[in-house]
Amino acid sequence: MGTTAPLLDLDEAGLAELVAALRQRDYTVIGPTVRDGAIVLAELASAEDLPHGWGIEAEAGTYRVRRREDRAAFAHSAGPQSWKTFLHPPRARLWQADRAGDGTVTVREDGAPPPRYAFLGVRPCDLRAIAVQDRVLTGGTYPDPVYGPRRARAFIVVAECTEPSAVCFCTSMGTGPGVPGGSSYDLALTETVEPDGAARYTVRAGSPAGEEVLAALPTRPTDGERARAAVAGAAERMGRSMDPTDLRALMAGTMTAERWDQVANRCLTCGNCTMVCPTCFCTTTEEVTDLTGDHAERWRRWDSCFDLDFSHLHGTGPVRSSARSRYRQWLTHKLGTWHDQFGSSGCVGCGRCIAWCPVGIDLTEEVTALRAEAANPGGAP
Repeated sequence: MGTTAPLLDLDEAGLAELVAALRQRDYTVIGPTVRDGAIVLAELASAEDLPHGWGIEAEAGTYRVRRREDRAAFAHSAGPQSWKTFLHPPRARLWQADRAGDGTVTVREDGAPPPRYAFLGVRPCDLRAIAVQDRVLTGGTYPDPVYGPRRARAFIVVAECTEPSAVCFCTSMGTGPGVPGGSSYDLALTETVEPDGAARYTVRAGSPAGEEVLAALPTRPTDGERARAAVAGAAERMGRSMDPTDLRALMAGTMTAERWDQVANRCLTCGNCTMVCPTCFCTTTEEVTDLTGDHAERWRRWDSCFDLDFSHLHGTGPVRSSARSRYRQWLTHKLGTWHDQFGSSGCVGCGRCIAWCPVGIDLTEEVTALRAEAANPGGAP
């Protein structure tokens, strides 16, 4: 919780005023809420839509919500969605074309103004994931036309993690449970629970826009001791860990490891891990037309390296036709060659891919097994 910004205390009524203040500033407020047996991200009409008194239980291949005995609104770890859903949407129209009666064709980009989102409850691991996607989608020669404008208008309220699940390993990746130094956000809050079950929030500003919103809320000064203790306790209760040492070299040196065969025997190549991952960004494009052929549109949609068509070459077929090659591509890119392309790991330790894998494949276990095989390649005792 290291910060130089003043720490202020906010109660549940103040949290409600925060949501109202953001909506009054014409933000569409997105935050966690309980729906369909999960804690999902959706538009909030008020703070009452938050999952007060709900937590989660997660393990490899397992996720369920559970009732708590307090009013905590952020006492849960990452759910099936990430903020990628709103910044880098699953489907986006890129352009439209119309053919007039004289045969001329007019092409126009999708000119709808980008939404103005306020994200409430962004976990530190997901804050790092947004920073990773900033680098991927806006840091190159050709910035993404959909992501960039949405990201530029977003107001981010971080909720530091005080209740990690059994699949979380952000501490070992340096992405949580507190906000990592140098992170970009507007407001950061840390939730603690009073003896009577009510929730309180230690809040600080991280930008001029955050300061302006915070100034309008009913706050009082605080030393932040309880908040710091809650975050430190979360770091000690992290459900998993992964040794990040030399992951790039490990991935490059284990391309022929036998472990890839073992994981391939379990992997369904369903692509769930790429869909729930907050940093996976691959897409494909498709064209649609009306029946007359006078109107056409190009749409971009999420794609996955687990899809056979993802690496399909005309006249050759898919480059990666086996489950082994596709899982290996995903993991070695995420943990290894991502460094070559973008200067960081593509994993933030949120654990979503573990919880939402139908067969419970755990990438922290896979990395441990690959290390063990690399250290003892012959398998001799």
